[in-house]
Amino acid sequence: MMTAVQTEVLTADELARIARDQIDAFNKGDWEQMRALLTSDARYHEFGTERKIEGPDQIIELFKGWKTAFPDAAGTVTNAVADGNTAVLEVTWTGTHNGPLVTAAGTIPASGKRQETPAAVFYVFEGDKIKASRHYFDAMTLLKQIGAQPK
Repeated sequence: MMTAVQTEVLTADELARIARDQIDAFNKGDWEQMRALLTSDARYHEFGTERKIEGPDQIIELFKGWKTAFPDAAGTVTNAVADGNTAVLEVTWTGTHNGPLVTAAGTIPASGKRQETPAAVFYVFEGDKIKASRHYFDAMTLLKQIGAQPK
């Protein structure tokens, strides 16, 4: 007799909470908590930089790079919606550019300037883990605020 594997169906509130937990893990630099929220084959697409990352270790390394450039970086969730297996957060990212920011075009040295950048992150879940994330933010706004682009 075969039995079907049942996957737990999470409520919209539970999905939004887990998505918020990832932002909290980033804010605290709690990389183990972040790893625990991801599937083993998680994918991350950062539209502001055009980076596509696969795997929890690589995703965490990318987030550590942001924390190196902006040691006080923090996301504040301003809105959350969820339905089916997807949660979407509106996030305002803040931080002071006190470390090197590595980009595809080269490294931007620390400017000491504060930035505040609005963003949206779409999370797709597999059970209670994040399978894929799509992060939308205006990279030009960020670069202007830290003095890397003319205003």
